[in-house]
Amino acid sequence: MTDLGVQDAAAKADHMVNPASLAASMIDERAPDIVEALNDMPPELAVAVLLHRAIEVLDQPGLEREPELVTLIPREAVAMLLAGVSADRVADIFHQVKEPHCSELLDLLDPETRVNIRRLLEYPKDTAGSIMTTEFASVPSTYTVEQTLDYIRHVESSRETIYAIYVLDPLSKKLVKTITLRRLITGDPQAPVLSVARPGRVITAAPFMDREDVARLISKYDLLAVPVVDHGRVIGIVTVDDVIDAIVQESTEDVQKFGGMAAINEPYMEIGFWQMMKKRGGWLCALFLSEMLTASAMQGYEGELEKAIVLTLFIPLIMSSGGNSGSQATCLLIRALALRELVIKDWWRVALREIPNGLALGAMLGLVGIVRISLWQYLGFYDYGEHWMLIALTVGAALVGIVMFGSLTGSMLPFILQRIGFDPASASAPFVATLVDVTGLVIYFTVASMILRGTLL
Repeated sequence: MTDLGVQDAAAKADHMVNPASLAASMIDERAPDIVEALNDMPPELAVAVLLHRAIEVLDQPGLEREPELVTLIPREAVAMLLAGVSADRVADIFHQVKEPHCSELLDLLDPETRVNIRRLLEYPKDTAGSIMTTEFASVPSTYTVEQTLDYIRHVESSRETIYAIYVLDPLSKKLVKTITLRRLITGDPQAPVLSVARPGRVITAAPFMDREDVARLISKYDLLAVPVVDHGRVIGIVTVDDVIDAIVQESTEDVQKFGGMAAINEPYMEIGFWQMMKKRGGWLCALFLSEMLTASAMQGYEGELEKAIVLTLFIPLIMSSGGNSGSQATCLLIRALALRELVIKDWWRVALREIPNGLALGAMLGLVGIVRISLWQYLGFYDYGEHWMLIALTVGAALVGIVMFGSLTGSMLPFILQRIGFDPASASAPFVATLVDVTGLVIYFTVASMILRGTLL
């Protein structure tokens, strides 16, 4: 559905048109477009429209108010609908439905589906088991290529994907090989199914493997799905669309953390006032209290400030330069750790790399600072006094130390957080900037006291 089509559907919803006619007008629309239209409808109308294409729509991610809509569906219809939706999507819905509705809905499912859903709900969030589906195509290793193709024709509509077929040992039911549909349809129909399998080890995931690691497997080996194996038996598969959804969610959480706030999993316009206060207020208070250390540091150099008030002109410059360099380093290291380009034991290699980088960057900014002060003095824009050259040297030297310290601190903080069990993304830019601000002032005034002693100080 085009954007105009979504808007038209929303307009119809506002006028409370007949649900049947509205559903009929969407009969040719794709499920993702219907999801967008349902998000703009009142719950009662959305449920009425949803019933006409519920299975297809519920199988799509992005539908807001899923728990509310599912609980509003008549009980005689909801069991049939959930039975037709893929197991991983049903598990996602049940994760959001609160009691007592969750237990009531589970009781409506048939015993086999109920067991599958309960098993999926037991796996911790962010693991392969929590995002896998139990609907996959598998055949015994005794099958021929022709038998396998016949089997796929019969089960195609009830499987999450048929682009990967899992060959199992007929006795132990353990995974033997994974065969792609492409290799299967190009093989000799009378040949054993194992004859078209690609040589080499089978790529699998464990049920408790982190979903980010599953995403790396799929990306590294260019897979459409990866089997989740427990004690040699396939218990489910994670498809590439599930991984994309997981990556989007992980990226959203990391970006929010890096911005200095708790992760929010709901659309911006759906977040309540008090929830927004809770997610943002705690971080802001923590950062504010940390910034108070900056005031304490300045109080410690009150005497120097009284003697050389000109030094205060460069405090914002000094603080922002250190914070910016630290935030840059943090951003680079969080990405490197997330992609497993680095591990914790590589911290010393990073430190040896960041120290010269920080010194070089600091020297570059220091030179710019010296040139700026010199130009302003010569062109008459501002008079820094008779000791302006020493002031310029103080700013330049302080920038070298502060930028180097900021780069080193920003690069080490993600390692420290990961080592103590926290998400490296928690090393937010505001947190790094706050940490470097305090130490930057100490470095600045220490350098000033050394260079300006006997003149301004």
